[in-house]
Order: sequence, then C-alpha cells, then structure tokens
Amino acid sequence: MPARVLARDMDVSLRTLYRDIADLQAMGAPIRGEGGVGYRLEPGYFMPSLQLDKDELSALALGLGLVAARTDPSMSEAARRAAAKIASSVGEEVRREFLDSSFEAGPSDAANTPHLGMLRQAIRAREVLEIDYKSLSGRPSTRFAHPLGLTVFDSVWLLTIWCETASDFRHLRVDRIGGIRVTARRFKDERGRRFSDCLALEGHERFPDFIGK
Repeated sequence: MPARVLARDMDVSLRTLYRDIADLQAMGAPIRGEGGVGYRLEPGYFMPSLQLDKDELSALALGLGLVAARTDPSMSEAARRAAAKIASSVGEEVRREFLDSSFEAGPSDAANTPHLGMLRQAIRAREVLEIDYKSLSGRPSTRFAHPLGLTVFDSVWLLTIWCETASDFRHLRVDRIGGIRVTARRFKDERGRRFSDCLALEGHERFPDFIGK
C-alpha cells in the first residue's frame, strides 16, 4: 500500500507514518518497502503483546479512572472495556499491578454535565452546530460552531470551537450551553483550525514527543 494512502487512512502526516513504520521495523515487524509500490506486511505476522512498565501502567489506570469518573455513561463504559482489554493483553504479574493500581480518580460534578454524548458525536462527524450559550456575565448568544475538542477540569467541561462569527477559536463551558441544534453542514479538517492548533497556540500541546500525528 502506498505511503500516502496509509497516511490518509490513519489520519497522520507522511512524516509520522515514516517514523512509525521505522519503529515497527525496529521492533521486528516484517514490513517491506517497495519503490513505486509502497509498504507490504508479510502474511502471518502478529504484533507482540503489550510491554508496559509500572509507571506506564499507573498512567493508564489513572487516565482510564478519570474517564470513567468524569464523562457520560457511554464513555465511562468504554473506559471500563479498554481497561479489561489492557488487563487481558498483559501477563499475570503485570495484570495484578494494573488492576491493583495505587492511583484512583474520585467522583466529580463534571460527570453530570449535559450534552457530552452529543458533542462527542458532532466532533467525530465534524458537524456544524448552532449553539445557544450564556456567558458567565449572563449575556446570551447564538453561534455557529465547529466543535473541535473537549477538556475536563475538576468540576466543568470546556468545549473548544472554531466560531464562524468570530473567525477564531473560542472555549465554551458546556454546563452553560442552553441548546444545541445540528445543522445540515459539515466542516473540513483544516490546518490552523484544529483542536491541536488551538492547544499549540495556548502552549498546551499534548504529547510533544508525537508532533506530526
């Protein structure tokens, strides 16, 4: 398969794809590169099981616990399924370390935030939304928004949008959203208008070691 097709299907840059392929080859994956053709994976090969150290297991346990405690029921259940899959893919000693992690996520009012499921779906589908919003000062507004990402804090969720009216990024407290209407429009994945672009502008870039993904 050509590199450009793989990059498109995986929704990553060519630079990231080349690096990931090199990492897989270094791990022993029998991936062959053919000029003018692309990459070929030899038949019958399976990726090795997860190899995680104790700090990595603690990070996963805490992260999944936060998701389970602070999101809507659908995402909470997804976190529990993910935890079960991780536990089933590692050895017995590592599994016990993961399941008996010394990190826990406590309950939060953020778990009761309305609209989270609808917003997650709109972000995935790139649906333009018409949002009724009331600011902290009590000023009402209605805006057409490109929903880009959700950020959870101790007790509130923030929705990051590209606002068509302001032609700029905006953050909306989800608990102050009054109504949401799905329009018949979709927005494009445009450089400079992505969630990652907003995070980078504000100095909150996630996973800096993975720039380009």
